[in-house]
Amino acid sequence: QVQLVESGGGSVQAGGSLRLSCEASGYTFKAIYGTYCLAWFRQAPGKERERIGTIASGGRTTYTPSLEGRFTISQDNANNTLYLQMTDLKPEDTAMYYCAADTWHCSDSTDFPYWGQGTQVTVSS
Repeated sequence: QVQLVESGGGSVQAGGSLRLSCEASGYTFKAIYGTYCLAWFRQAPGKERERIGTIASGGRTTYTPSLEGRFTISQDNANNTLYLQMTDLKPEDTAMYYCAADTWHCSDSTDFPYWGQGTQVTVSS
């Protein structure tokens, strides 16, 4: 079973930046799974969960167009960690942020079976 733990959330003023981390505990995806898809999601109170973007085992990234380059996904295979760099944060970015993983190819319809517990991001005006 893949175990994911997010960290790095907190409170920040509008226009600021945060870097979220997602540690894959107990597993090294590159060593164990030849193909995988990692993703970041967020969910604000009263709103549906939104996919921020994905990064595939080959390194290809895909983002929600509305983010307009403010969010960047990366991974550090040596540390078995997924990252989400967020810049120019806005109050509407306030949400619980989750990482997710699937041991298969990335696609628009990927149903991620593994999820972290989430880390809260709060952006104030």
